[in-house]
Amino acid sequence: MATFALVHGGGGSAWDWHLVATALRERGHDAVAVDLPCDDASAGWADYRDVVTEAIGVRRDPVVVGHSLGGFTAPLVPARLLVLVAAMIPAPGETFADWWAATGYQGTGLDDVFYHDVPPELAAEARRRERGEDSRALREPWPLAAWPDTPTRYLLCRDDRMFPAPFARRHARERLGLEPDEMDGGHYAALSRPVELADRLAAFTAG
Repeated sequence: MATFALVHGGGGSAWDWHLVATALRERGHDAVAVDLPCDDASAGWADYRDVVTEAIGVRRDPVVVGHSLGGFTAPLVPARLLVLVAAMIPAPGETFADWWAATGYQGTGLDDVFYHDVPPELAAEARRRERGEDSRALREPWPLAAWPDTPTRYLLCRDDRMFPAPFARRHARERLGLEPDEMDGGHYAALSRPVELADRLAAFTAG
């Protein structure tokens, strides 16, 4: 059995992971999803880390999974394995605002980059639950001097309109020297393909 700590992306919430968490528990694993303090103007990266660490509690050797902007938070948390799902990979000292130009991100110009393949009722609920991303963390340099010495997997979504597959492949290779794993689905695969995503996460712990 593995423990998964599930970290949402920008303006999201623990709810984003509810279907994946259920699927992981059905497979005999433990799963905890967190609400980051993204709408707290005083919260920095240390506060983001502490929220995840407190949610993990006494559980040992978690697998920390970061989605999208959650890629800035996940590596701050001690883990047996890091999994980045359609995620941003920060460089030491880089701010959120700097990341876009530093990675050569150019956007896609497509409508609905988040929920285009999510069932309509889930997409509507996700939009209703969106929170502001107003924390101090976005203006702080990413605090680690280097990527942690933790095994890391990058899982890209081939139909992602936010971070298209060619960009995500290059991003994982340039920032971490990783050849990414791939699955079908858009940016919010946790809502559009939760069972497949849970199976992928579980498989990472079996290897």
